[in-house]
Amino acid sequence: MQQPWLPAKWDKEADIVVVGFGGAGAASAITAHDLGAKVLILEKAPEGEEGGNTRVAGQGYLQVSDVGKAVTYLNAMCGQYPVPQEMARAWAEELSKNNDWVASIGGDPQEHQQHPEGIEFPELPGADCAHKFHHGSTLGYCNTWKLFETAVKQRAIELLYEAPGRELIQDGITKEVLGIRAEQDAKPVYVKARKAVVLTCGGFENNQEMIRNYLPGVPYCYTSGTPYNEGDGVKMAQLVGADLWHMNNYAGPSMALKVPEYKSTFSMTPLHYAYEQPGGMIVVGPDASRFADEKLKTRHGKIKKNGRWCPLPVPCPMFMVFDHALFACGPLYDKKPFMGWGRIMERHDWSADNSAELKRGWIKRAESIPALARSLGLDPGALEESIRRWNRICESDKDAEFGRTKMLVPISRQPFYAIELSPSMLNTQGGPRRNEKGQIVRPDNTPIPRLYSAGELGSIYSYLYQGTGNIGECFAFGRICARNAFAESPWDEGDEAVKTGKSPS
Repeated sequence: MQQPWLPAKWDKEADIVVVGFGGAGAASAITAHDLGAKVLILEKAPEGEEGGNTRVAGQGYLQVSDVGKAVTYLNAMCGQYPVPQEMARAWAEELSKNNDWVASIGGDPQEHQQHPEGIEFPELPGADCAHKFHHGSTLGYCNTWKLFETAVKQRAIELLYEAPGRELIQDGITKEVLGIRAEQDAKPVYVKARKAVVLTCGGFENNQEMIRNYLPGVPYCYTSGTPYNEGDGVKMAQLVGADLWHMNNYAGPSMALKVPEYKSTFSMTPLHYAYEQPGGMIVVGPDASRFADEKLKTRHGKIKKNGRWCPLPVPCPMFMVFDHALFACGPLYDKKPFMGWGRIMERHDWSADNSAELKRGWIKRAESIPALARSLGLDPGALEESIRRWNRICESDKDAEFGRTKMLVPISRQPFYAIELSPSMLNTQGGPRRNEKGQIVRPDNTPIPRLYSAGELGSIYSYLYQGTGNIGECFAFGRICARNAFAESPWDEGDEAVKTGKSPS
């Protein structure tokens, strides 16, 4: 008798079904295939836009030189939000093997040389174990991702594009995950997973409802990464009983321009910590006053405040206010395709003199500060006072309020300009909670049979984040998931447990 939870017909089948073709999905698929599994990948994006955030990140991955120190460093970064120690150790042990594995699939691991600030939190114990690596001679420009994309496509791994996972198919009695319902061309595609499903479909950085529900301090937030991460894996896992963790953590916020014409954000060059130009600039909130050091390089959205790392405040709406000296000195956006969805995939051709963006209305201009304030919906007197205070700071060469030390240049040359900024991030860290085997677990900590996850979907990072850590974790837990999923015994419709709903003795 056909059980009601099984589809009338499976359209596809594989030993292991991987949902999402980014760094974690590639690591899972490659490892499972090389162990001897038949692997199928479901990818939400169209061909040419796959790769998730791995494709458009800086291309670095984390390698640790000492497992014990790595556990200590992770614990220190977690702080008041600890993770189970068996999970921390599994993470650290697998991270220590990243370089060997990258080399084993044809990669050329190279340590970042041009970024001496590679250790995010050098003051924390164990931090000296962290090392940033990338594939090949050049950092950025999708280079590491291209290695993994090639490695997948060189193998007999079936890839379905524009086929997002919609619902896990679960045995109604044993609760085993038996497959997944995907969608392609607005039609259901039922995919049987003889051994397991591995969710590697990213976070919820493009789901504004989930952002409002889970992320503290941001009424809205936009990503600089892939637009296809909309929380699909979180929803699918919840429907089969998964617990969630780290839902309030994300690699942000930063401040960036978001316009309707483009899916991702534009990082304004004057806010970059290395930018020094002969023009004045501040960022103000809805009360027209400054709220932070605009030139501070955050630690992936965290700043030191009262002796503790806290998220950067982002009182919305926010406006970067500047004068004509800054406007005229060069483009306000670096369009070089180094990293970020906008710079690599959407590729807006920002004008050299900023005139096209002014014409589009992305940049506001007025002949006076009061007129600029009125155009932004700010109090004219309050903005004038903020500018006066800023100019006095520049005269004294000391920002007593926020400690800014870079680009202390008065806002004085007419006309004046403003760009509305939004909170921005690369990715979220939360999702279904997993254990040291990569299994997704229920609130009582028992695993949901045949269901695994890797990558930013339920990342191990609970608060602070070490740069390159997400891709490093993609590789590490992608491999862990693949090994444990491969070890599962395959199920079949003829199995007694599937027919009767009773577990085998």
